[in-house]
This record gives sequence, C-alpha cells and structure tokens, in this order.
Amino acid sequence: MVHVAKEMTREGFTVPLLIGGATTSKAHTAVKIAPSYTPSVVHVLDASRAVGVVGSLISPAQKPAFVQQIRDDYERMRQAHKDKGAKVLLPIAQARANRLKTDWAKVDIPTPSFLGVRTINEQPLTDLVPYIDWSPFFHTWELRGRYPSIFDDATVGVKAKELYDDARRLLDEIIHKKFLTAKGVYGFFAAASADDDIVLYRDASRKEILTTIHTLRQQSEKPQGQPNLALADFIAPGESGRSDHLGAFAVTAGIGLDELCRRFDRDHDDYNSIMAKALADRLAEAFAEYLHKQVREAWGYGKSEALSSEDLIREKYRGIRPAPGYPACPDHTEKRLLFDLLHVEQQAGITLTESFAMLPAAAVSGFYFAHPEAKYFAVGKIGKDQVEDYAGRKSMSVAAIERWLSPNLNYEPAN
Repeated sequence: MVHVAKEMTREGFTVPLLIGGATTSKAHTAVKIAPSYTPSVVHVLDASRAVGVVGSLISPAQKPAFVQQIRDDYERMRQAHKDKGAKVLLPIAQARANRLKTDWAKVDIPTPSFLGVRTINEQPLTDLVPYIDWSPFFHTWELRGRYPSIFDDATVGVKAKELYDDARRLLDEIIHKKFLTAKGVYGFFAAASADDDIVLYRDASRKEILTTIHTLRQQSEKPQGQPNLALADFIAPGESGRSDHLGAFAVTAGIGLDELCRRFDRDHDDYNSIMAKALADRLAEAFAEYLHKQVREAWGYGKSEALSSEDLIREKYRGIRPAPGYPACPDHTEKRLLFDLLHVEQQAGITLTESFAMLPAAAVSGFYFAHPEAKYFAVGKIGKDQVEDYAGRKSMSVAAIERWLSPNLNYEPAN
C-alpha cells in the first residue's frame, strides 16, 4: 500500500486514497502510508463506512474541514509513534535460538488418512448454515454486539433483528434457488521444518521435495520462558526422526455472486446487493470452519470432539489454520505457493490478483497445523537481518520483500 501511494504521487494523482481491509489499521495508515501521498489519505474501518467518508470528500462544504481533521489526527499519531521509538529487536539468530521447544520424541503427531489433494466440486450450503458466525455480519452494518445477545441491546436490538430476519429470508432464497455455489480444495502433505522454512514432499517416501513454505519469526524480546514463535515451530524438523504433515485449503462461497448482485443492481436494490455480499462472506467463513472440522477428523485427532457451534466459532479445538497476509503469516506472496500446491484456480475456480487478493472475494485460504501447542500469534515488527535472510530463502530482492512486509518493518527502507 505504501508502494501504491508512492506510485500515485509519482504519477501526479490528486484523488483521495482510501485504505481499508482486515490487514490494515489507522495507525499504519497514519505512520506509513499518508506521508507518501499528499492529496489525502483516509483509513476506512470497513466498507460500510466508505459512503460517509466519500460524501465528506466530495462535498465542497465539508471537504476542507474533514481533510484537515484527518491530517491533524494522523500527525498526532505519527508523533506518538515517533516518541515511542523503534522497538528493540533480537538478532534473528537469537530469536531462532528462543524458538518453541518441543520434545519431538514424545509429542503426539497424528497421521492423516490420506496424502495429496481433494476437491469439493459443490458443497451443499445447507451444511454450512450451522457454522455461520453471525456477529461479523452485524459489524458490516455498523451494529456492534455479539450474536444472539445483540437482539437484546436497548439501542440496536430491534434493527439487528430486522437485519437478521431479512438475511435469513435472502439466505433461504439463495439456498433454494442455488444462486451461489460453494467450491473448495484441500490436502495433506508430508512435511518437515528446516529452521524457519517448512519443506513439503511429493509423497510419504519424502525423497522428492514438492515445495517450500517460508515463515517469519517474532523478533521482539520476550519475557523469560516465552518463545519467539514462527509457524515452522509447529512442524517436526527432519532431524527429529518424526514424520509430520502440513495441511492446506482454499474455499469459496462466492461463485454466482456477481450475477446475483447484478440482478439487484439492475433493480436499484442496493440493500439486497450488500446483503448478498455479506452473506457470501459469512458462508465462505462457515465453509472454512466446516472443512476444518472434517480435516481434524481425517487427521485423526478430531474424531472425539464434542463441540457446540459456539465452541467451534470460538475455536476451542486443537489445531490452527493461519492464512497468508494475516498476523502469523503476513507475507501475501506465500499465497501463490499455496495456490500452486493445491491447483486452486483449476480445482476451485478461485483466482489471485497481482496483489494476491482472492476472486471471488468471498473466499478463504490457509494452512492447517495439528501441533498440540499450535496457536495464533502476530509476527509483529521484524529487523533488516530477517528481511535479508527471508529474501534469500525466497529468491526475491530485499526491496520486494520490504514492499510486501512494509507494515512489519522496524526500520525505514531506502526508496
């Protein structure tokens, strides 16, 4: 995003730049992006708020005060960030020495029931409905609260119930008339960690390398007894003598969404167009949750689970499914390796843009880890020593890695 802002400046753009999405923040926008583009940069918390922001930006009466308020706010955030100073990081070698310690001779390492890739050509949407987490649905409409207690909220309860009832009616129609199709692909692969990389093998013989997944390690100094984590820590190293595995997946519930939204748009029905997109997003996330349950069972360790829908939403199970571009795996370019590994474009109809966004947008992808201590974490800030090491492991230039990992850099890269 910093690169895009700089390119807009170089090309002489004057239009406002709006920044949003799950992996962005107001602080990052203020500190990293806004200084690279003078006309105006605004962080928008979610898409539903974009209309109000754009309205203020195009209004001759409102724009000057609105832009000045944003600039003043961002300047205060930049000053606060400067006052805090850069974090003191451990050298990458020292951070690796403080990796998660596992007694690989004793840890439970399950074996999946199969190796390779399997495709789900058409997942029944009715199977996914019980796995929907409705709370983020209300956030799309700027209604804060958890489902179902949000219905009892004195301020937003009535509106939340109206939205929910409308959503369930449209969801029933989508299912009955098959407006949306859900597809997916997933697989298990023989794996072994090698420092901060995860080597995947073509088959159980482990004689031929299929590909290598690259992970990043926390470099912030930790309190005594706390490890500096990398996702590779959750996979047994080759020298352990244990046979470990990594899973991967990509799912979508957005096939057919564009046509459905075009129908609503032709009727000037913005409400149901937005509603359909929100439901497709919820179904895609539900698909990821549903499939993860099937994967845990196929991996063996999930067969004895007795979890409620709420337990599943709160992820009260063994194992994690981190995704490229998110805190534990902030490098979006790893998504290309995942897509090639699973042949996602051919098998599930999901494609990647040049910035590694997934199309349809109602899609989820990631890796499966089964280690008993596997947990989500944030890599956080990293130093140039790790960036250079990482660039070498990926056979990419340092400048390219700096561009993709800009939010995580603990230093200002050279232009």
